[in-house]
Amino acid sequence: MAKSDKASKADKAAAEAEVPEQYGDVVARLEETVNRLESGDLSLEDSLKAFEEGIRLVRRGEKLLTEAEQRIEQLLLDEDGKDVVAPLSVASRPASPAAPRVPAPPKPPPEDDVPF
Repeated sequence: MAKSDKASKADKAAAEAEVPEQYGDVVARLEETVNRLESGDLSLEDSLKAFEEGIRLVRRGEKLLTEAEQRIEQLLLDEDGKDVVAPLSVASRPASPAAPRVPAPPKPPPEDDVPF
């Protein structure tokens, strides 16, 4: 294995190890990365590295959200009135009734729109 291959693998491993564990930290770091990219002060190489870091952060954030979603449980009552733990499902939530729409009264034409 070439020396540069070992160095690039070590760089990738170090970069992946730096990805925060907490969702809030991931979001904060992603915001910093986006701000650096949007500043326009980075070289092409640094922009590519920042972009790669952003992709890693997005993937980590998605993984954390998926894990959290899987852990969320909704407490339900079974037919006997006993508590039952069931996975949260958006489809199982009752739909909230929509408020009836009341049409807005028509607006009078602006003063300068009068034809005379």
